Amino acid sequence: MRIEEDCIGKLAVDEDVLYGIHTTRALANFPISHERTDPLLFKSLIIIKKSAAQVNAAAGTLAVPKAKAIIAACNSLLMGEHNDALVAPAIQGSAGTSVNMNVNEVIANLASRHTTERVHPNDDVNQCQSTNDTYPTAGKMAALQALPPLQQALTFLVKSLLAKADEFADVVKVGRTQLQDAVPTTFGHTFQAYAHLFQRDQVRLTRAAEDLRVVNLGGTAIGTGLNASPYYREHIVRQVNRLIDLSLEQADDLVDATQNCDVLVAFSGAMKGLATDLSKFANDLRLLSSGPQAGLNELHLPAKQAGSSIMPGKVNPVIPEVVNQIAFQIIGQDVTISMAAEAGQLELNAFEPIIFRDLLQGERYLARGIDTLTTNCVTGLTVNQQQCADNVEHSAISATILSPYIGYEATMKLVKTSLEKHVAIPELLRRHHQLPDTLIAQLFSPAVMTNEEPVQKEAAGEKR
Repeated sequence: MRIEEDCIGKLAVDEDVLYGIHTTRALANFPISHERTDPLLFKSLIIIKKSAAQVNAAAGTLAVPKAKAIIAACNSLLMGEHNDALVAPAIQGSAGTSVNMNVNEVIANLASRHTTERVHPNDDVNQCQSTNDTYPTAGKMAALQALPPLQQALTFLVKSLLAKADEFADVVKVGRTQLQDAVPTTFGHTFQAYAHLFQRDQVRLTRAAEDLRVVNLGGTAIGTGLNASPYYREHIVRQVNRLIDLSLEQADDLVDATQNCDVLVAFSGAMKGLATDLSKFANDLRLLSSGPQAGLNELHLPAKQAGSSIMPGKVNPVIPEVVNQIAFQIIGQDVTISMAAEAGQLELNAFEPIIFRDLLQGERYLARGIDTLTTNCVTGLTVNQQQCADNVEHSAISATILSPYIGYEATMKLVKTSLEKHVAIPELLRRHHQLPDTLIAQLFSPAVMTNEEPVQKEAAGEKR
């Protein structure tokens, strides 16, 4: 054991660990779960520390040997060494101070091995910085780095949906509104509509992510830049961009950027919108594939596992089900993020740890959920074309197309008769000679019923 001291007092720290007293206290204070701070957030903080050492050395405020030692320590950590020393809990008090000090302590102890002078975690590694500007900057950097896999997953889903739209473009199905039969459509229309929905989600995520690039680095404690040299404030964001290409920008108003979390709420909102749309899509897949004997049975989803421990042969829509659950989680996390942003007071928000924890977890859950949805469900699903054709043939609501020819009330009576006698609408029309056979055939053709082709004038002119 070694004895270290802070403003609280002295504490024994395990001799074998690279972190120090601040991290040790955090581990004792926040035993909420076994979840550590996200690796991307740690990585981003280390990049900031390396950049700060380079800038401070150039400014002449940090001795070059110490700067080189800090840079070497950062490089070691960025290569994946000593990950076991980065242990700060994901959920913690003090606005991220435990994470920042965990990184400072580990870098300082590693750096001290490379120089004759002791490298201090605060005076040297944290020079010109505060948790209040490094931590939120690192959190935004992490969120930006977690975004490409999510965007790639969405692109894969959209392409797969468009492929299904082409594959089943001509398959007519009964439309449904409020879970009741409606006018016919095609699975081409259905899958294309889903693709366009998720394309809009991609746009919203991209727009929201642009605001994450604006950071308060250089603002130190409350945005005034106290204890940061003018050279540091001018060059730090530029240096971070040299080490990682995220196109970060220093906020015009560092005080505003330090205390307000609205851009994080907006990004969470875009994720919530995506989660909502994914859940709606998953619900539709489960409905359309329900059965196979007592449900809609219009879609066949790939069978992925046995669905019951008691009912032999039962197969459940497990992939849409897991996507629903991911969506519930993301929507709940959006509420947490909103409340955490709202609860920030005056010059700082103390609740950014839970915000970044939920944002980063949400990005990963969404990316993985969309990947499994596309790979294990969408790409392999098929349409039960016979079931769809039977439903359309016996759908009384398909009579809607007759209103311009025989009027709304006459059509309504025809629908009632069809439902009561279980006779298809076209057959009733033929029996009662209400329209010419050629017009009936054209009106109830797939292309006309789905409004993809107009009724030919010659046939329309034959109406009685």
